[in-house]
Amino acid sequence: MDTPADVSGKRMIVTGATDGIGRAAVRALAAAGAELTIVARNPAKARATVAEIAAARPGGQVDVVIADLSVQADVRRAAAEIAARYPRVDVLINNAGAMYSPRSVTADRIEMTWAVNHLAPFLLTTLLLDRLKASAPSRVVTTSSAAHIGAIIPFDDLNAERGYRSFNRYGQTKLANILFTTGLARRVGGSGVTANCYHPGFVATRFNRNNGVLMSLGMMLAKPFARTPEKGAETLVWLATAPEAATMTGGYFFDRTLTTLSLAAQDTDWSERLWQISEEQVAASAPVR
Repeated sequence: MDTPADVSGKRMIVTGATDGIGRAAVRALAAAGAELTIVARNPAKARATVAEIAAARPGGQVDVVIADLSVQADVRRAAAEIAARYPRVDVLINNAGAMYSPRSVTADRIEMTWAVNHLAPFLLTTLLLDRLKASAPSRVVTTSSAAHIGAIIPFDDLNAERGYRSFNRYGQTKLANILFTTGLARRVGGSGVTANCYHPGFVATRFNRNNGVLMSLGMMLAKPFARTPEKGAETLVWLATAPEAATMTGGYFFDRTLTTLSLAAQDTDWSERLWQISEEQVAASAPVR
């Protein structure tokens, strides 16, 4: 990975930072001087990540917010904790993602892949949006995937109750990441906040190892053909730090290059419809005032 631009003093919030692409990214961001906060579900893995970074960067501090991103109440608590701790949020990196087989639902009765991959970044970002605007220039970076190609948003079956297939569902959520990014970019235009997403490539991580023997075996067999986590994280780190990326917004990138979207991912009507429905899906977990 190329050495990123110096970002000393910049507060960066990173989800999905305890493994794979996210862990490679926070190592690079820490080396570039970022003040890091990782949002993690597993306290032991969070401690291991913090220890690794501390060993590589003596004196550097990484904060931890523990939250299960499949649970909207946890996302809300994490956002409130971040807002209370930090007067600035310079970069929000929505990197956490997963694929679940067989179908399962969250405590909010939402299908798990959709909840973690789309609704969690949607909710966390919108809850922190005022802080991001107040910290401008600031950036939101979301991990998507080429798996969005060929996917459509099943607006008539958003909870995937009919004919669930894990790979198809994953592609739908990655399409949702792009539609969320373009919708966010329109909403924050002129505020100094940018919103971009990227495809990391096929990366050798522990992704999809939780879905049974066949899925795990398939990932192991494909590993020799995969990128390293460091290579997969390059575009994420570049979007979060590079001066030349500071004014880019609403884009989908691969290998630091703006990349053409599928027709579905370019659909503004779908993006707006998804935003409205996402607001409705997270409204049920909002505290009563």
